[in-house]
Amino acid sequence: MKHDDNYYYNIIRNNIKKYRKKANLTQQELADKAGITMNYIAKIESQKMQRGFSIVILGRIADALNIDIKLLFENN
Repeated sequence: MKHDDNYYYNIIRNNIKKYRKKANLTQQELADKAGITMNYIAKIESQKMQRGFSIVILGRIADALNIDIKLLFENN
């Protein structure tokens, strides 16, 4: 099955938001823990950022959420 790029980005976006809410964190709190700006987190979650986040950023977000990075890639 072939998917466009947005398909994969949307899986990651949805998982970041899901695990952030599960951890009871605001976007600002997650940003502070990950060492990035709240605006960056907001853009990722709201689909305003196309092809704009790296594996390093995803790793920092996963660490801040205390989850394995692979969970960000799961399509649930």
